Amino acid sequence: MTIAFGSLFLVIGLVMAGTTASFLANAERTRGTVVALEWRTDHSSASRKQRANNQPVAYPVVEFTPADGTRQTFRNEAGSNPPSYEEGERVEVLYRADSPGDARINGFASLWLMPLIFSGLGALFAGIGTTVALLRRGRS
Repeated sequence: MTIAFGSLFLVIGLVMAGTTASFLANAERTRGTVVALEWRTDHSSASRKQRANNQPVAYPVVEFTPADGTRQTFRNEAGSNPPSYEEGERVEVLYRADSPGDARINGFASLWLMPLIFSGLGALFAGIGTTVALLRRGRS
């Protein structure tokens, strides 16, 4: 069971990493400005300690203007407490030219944190399950 659970998480993490790599290969770059911090307590990417204490997490809201000239605003998927960004801070924005609403801040957490968490947990659980299975097999 542990091997299957770990393998599933590993596959999900690798798919997420592939999606991010594909996004990066086709992304346009521009500068944007953090116009607000959206504080939320119903977070999914915060640490276990923050969830246990029900501490709010700040998600940066970024405004940018893509090449087509229409101003866009998006809430970054990665939040933190304390905030990683401040209101008024300039950030590099990556976006799809054919879909400027699909945008992300060019930063490690925004791009790679979730694929790394899923892949790391998947590899850990699959490795533990495989080791246990091999040890049991060796004893038989």
